[in-house]
Amino acid sequence: MSGQLLQEKTAIVTGAASGMGKAIAKLFADEGANVILADLNKEAAVSVAQELPQGKGHAVQTDVADDTSVAALVKETLEAYGSIDVLVNCAGVPQAFTPIEELTLEQWDRILSVNTKSIFLTTRYAVPHMKEKGKGSIINIASIAGIRARPGLNAYCASKGAAIMLSKALAIELAPFQIRVNVINPGPAETPMLGKFINGDEAEVEAGKKDIFISSVPLGMLIQPEDIAQAALYLATDLSKIVTGEVMNVDGGRGI
Repeated sequence: MSGQLLQEKTAIVTGAASGMGKAIAKLFADEGANVILADLNKEAAVSVAQELPQGKGHAVQTDVADDTSVAALVKETLEAYGSIDVLVNCAGVPQAFTPIEELTLEQWDRILSVNTKSIFLTTRYAVPHMKEKGKGSIINIASIAGIRARPGLNAYCASKGAAIMLSKALAIELAPFQIRVNVINPGPAETPMLGKFINGDEAEVEAGKKDIFISSVPLGMLIQPEDIAQAALYLATDLSKIVTGEVMNVDGGRGI
């Protein structure tokens, strides 16, 4: 990459303290963006910000499922960098295999809140500033589970399917304002979250990563956070200026 694709742009990346969010934040900063690293884990987000080029990262402790916290995130973004050009909703929570009759209301609400309601909240607060600027890119990290259901991932699949359809509705609604909304569906990815989809001890989790996940990917490997970051970079820049409402599977063929 040129190192200039996001020059003078400001991007909010939720879930930026680890995994895909961290990879996206680092690549965006390398490409010239000012990056707001939004995460519930403030200490980890600060640590990532310190890895970015000087002045390119600003960590904000954010509960993406809380209205007040998201409003404060957008306010702090504007105070730090003066604009919002790109919004990447990467924060999410997993679900270990749970039969529907054993799923608690608390589990359901948490998964839907973090994985879906958060997109509503961040978009609601960021869009007025994008409209004022006359341009913007919103990238929502969903999951291949949003289009390819799996047993026992009832709430997770529902949350990601809802994220996809919300994104498509927003793409149509916001197109007249030149605000693009796209989705990336990762497949099984080499992140700290992956093992949390499996019940069991550490050994069972490690074995499951190979038996359950790698074997399900036609290309025979786990997706790397950097793979998702590269896709997000494309959707964030003018390389994709005519792309909106797109659902991009970055999954090694698992969704086929």
